[in-house]
Amino acid sequence: EKSLPKTSAPFSTNSYDAFISPNTLNLSSFTKLMKKLQEIHPEASRDRIVDALLEVRKNNKGILSGLSINSIVQRTSVIL
Repeated sequence: EKSLPKTSAPFSTNSYDAFISPNTLNLSSFTKLMKKLQEIHPEASRDRIVDALLEVRKNNKGILSGLSINSIVQRTSVIL
């Protein structure tokens, strides 16, 4: 029986794989979006920004695709 030693890392090099579905914003765009929103709203926590992004998605028929990054930033900023 071959098993991994207990010292091996439990996650792959990209632990986001398990959490990001193919239908969501890709990780690169999400990272850029978060960076931009954190620069504009330094007082907002990461969780608050994610909540605002989820609200923007909900208000846009449940999707963010089709919106430009700038549009998403503007809509999220209104919520924040």
